Amino acid sequence: MSNILTSSIGRKLIMSITGLFLILFICVHLSVNLLLIFDDTGVLFNMAAYFMDSNPIIKIIEPLLAVGFAFHLIFATIITIQNQKTRKTKYYINNKKSSTWTSRNMFILGALILTFLAVHLSNYFYKIKFGTMPTIEIDGILMNNTYLVVSSSFINNFWYSLIYIAAGIFLGLHLTHGFWSAFQTLGWTNTLWLKRLKIIALVYAIIVATGFSIIPIYFLVFI
Repeated sequence: MSNILTSSIGRKLIMSITGLFLILFICVHLSVNLLLIFDDTGVLFNMAAYFMDSNPIIKIIEPLLAVGFAFHLIFATIITIQNQKTRKTKYYINNKKSSTWTSRNMFILGALILTFLAVHLSNYFYKIKFGTMPTIEIDGILMNNTYLVVSSSFINNFWYSLIYIAAGIFLGLHLTHGFWSAFQTLGWTNTLWLKRLKIIALVYAIIVATGFSIIPIYFLVFI
């Protein structure tokens, strides 16, 4: 176990596994968030938010998600620092020619996403868990009116909508490299499949970036 935490390949394995775990979470999170624009009554989104907040399985997954994100961040930082220390100028120039802009700036993109996440959590997660929320009754169940809080943040705060759109784009860029490289680290090195994974990564990244960005645009333009 200690070798996994201290060796370069072990750290990359952990970063890849936690990255894939976070990719699954992004799918779920985006699916729930898109309910914001498919039902302007807010019923579907509020019911989904209530389910996510009250389901015992989700309560177990939440801390695992936090731990997974922490490990991903910690080992990404360690690996980036080590690479900066060992990188030679000549190697950097050659590597720059053979790599993409996204792959060379994964840490910067991650830092930008982390900055947005801090704002995002303070706006929603903290308010829902510890703040005072407006409530609504749906099918006889009293629940937080999360739809009102989220939609109001987009409608009343133009700057937050722009930040949300930018974060969606940054996340998409991060995924174009992170998606397929995670499988490569886990041993999926077949040339043909790596090409396919890169295409899948690009499609997935576009879907994620577009999906998250379209939500604030919808509230800014149509509501």
